[in-house]
Amino acid sequence: MEIVHPDVNKYINALLPARHPKLQEMEALARERDFPIIGPQVGRLLYQYTRLTGAKKIFEMGSGFGYSAFWFALALPDDGKIICTEAAQNNIDMGEDYLKAAGLDKKVDFRKGDAIKILSQTEGPFDIILNDIDKHDYPRAFEMTVPKLRIGGLLITDNTLWSGRVADEKPDTTTRAILEYNRLAFSHPDLWTTILPVRDGITASQKIK
Repeated sequence: MEIVHPDVNKYINALLPARHPKLQEMEALARERDFPIIGPQVGRLLYQYTRLTGAKKIFEMGSGFGYSAFWFALALPDDGKIICTEAAQNNIDMGEDYLKAAGLDKKVDFRKGDAIKILSQTEGPFDIILNDIDKHDYPRAFEMTVPKLRIGGLLITDNTLWSGRVADEKPDTTTRAILEYNRLAFSHPDLWTTILPVRDGITASQKIK
């Protein structure tokens, strides 16, 4: 199921200004490898959220080859830092190369391993946490992320409409995990949550207390 009508999506994409050449290279690589990235529409949203919150300390759960980190790094001040997590060393190597080529590498710290475990061992609080790990782990990720956010900070989670499968009458195991994540995010008393029907769905939660 298309979250946004294809004609509307085409219109939005046509509005997007030219992107950094390295971002365009990363988008081409993602198409070639059929590798999931957030894409430029969500990338611009991450940039905007970073600037709006005055973020300086960001944690990424699931970084791939650094596409989302690139958008965050563009928006961060010179003393800002993103901790990236990724299991595959080849993705880390590519991400570091792309960010270095753009002069953004000093803002990014790639760490290899399980994102939830790394977050549990990393001191917060963070201004923004991006959650884009394996979907079956979303509820477990939620429980870990909320205590690591500062008041006013944002928890941003990708793929939360899951190509419309959240509306299925008989959701599969992965979809049920996403449904549970969204339920937790909307019911948590310390968060103010919205779902944005951008690309595959973004759930954005601000920690209010």
